[in-house]
Amino acid sequence: MTRIERVKAATRDDHQQIDDMVMAMKPFDSRVNYARFLKMQYCFHRVMKPLYAAPDLNDLIPGLSSRSRFDDVCADLADLDVARPKDTTPSAAHMAAPQKGPGRLGWLYVCEGSSLGAAFLLKAAGNIGLDDTFGARHLRGHADGRGRHWREFVAQLNELELDEAEEAEFMQGAHDAFAFFHGLLLEDQRLAA
Repeated sequence: MTRIERVKAATRDDHQQIDDMVMAMKPFDSRVNYARFLKMQYCFHRVMKPLYAAPDLNDLIPGLSSRSRFDDVCADLADLDVARPKDTTPSAAHMAAPQKGPGRLGWLYVCEGSSLGAAFLLKAAGNIGLDDTFGARHLRGHADGRGRHWREFVAQLNELELDEAEEAEFMQGAHDAFAFFHGLLLEDQRLAA
C-alpha cells in the first residue's frame, strides 16, 4: 500500500464520523445552517493557513502555498455578512495544527482531501443560491480540475522519504486534524442546543 492508501484506511472511521455529523447539521437546507458550517470551515482553514505558508513544506510540496482556501472562506463569510468566529473555540482551543514536523503532512492530507469531496457540497450549495463565485468559493475545484490537483498532491506526498517515526507522526497528524474538526462540530452542536 502507498502512504496515502495507508492513511486513508487508518482514518476511514474518522472521516465517516465527520461526514455523518456535517450532513446531520443539514448545511444546505438553509443559509443559517450553511453559515454554521462556514464558521467551522473558517476555524479549520485558519489553523491550516500557516502550514500552507511554511517554507520547508513548500520546498517539499511545490505550489503548496497556492492551495490554501482560507482567503476564499473569508470571502464567503463576507458574501453572507457572517462575522468571523473568534480565534479559538472552547472545544478546539486545546489543539492546533503543529508548526513543525511531519505531523503537518497529515493535517494537509485531511485538508486537501476535503477539497476533493467538495464537488458534492458545491452542487448542494446551489440549493440555497450559492456557487463558486458567491458564498461557496472555498468549495470550488482547482482550475486544473479536482482530480488532477488531488493526484498531484498524492504523488508528492507518496514520494516523500519518511522514516518510521516520521510516518507515525504523519499518521497521527491526520487523526489529529479529523479530531480538531470533530471538536468544532461538537462545539457547534453545543451552541445550537
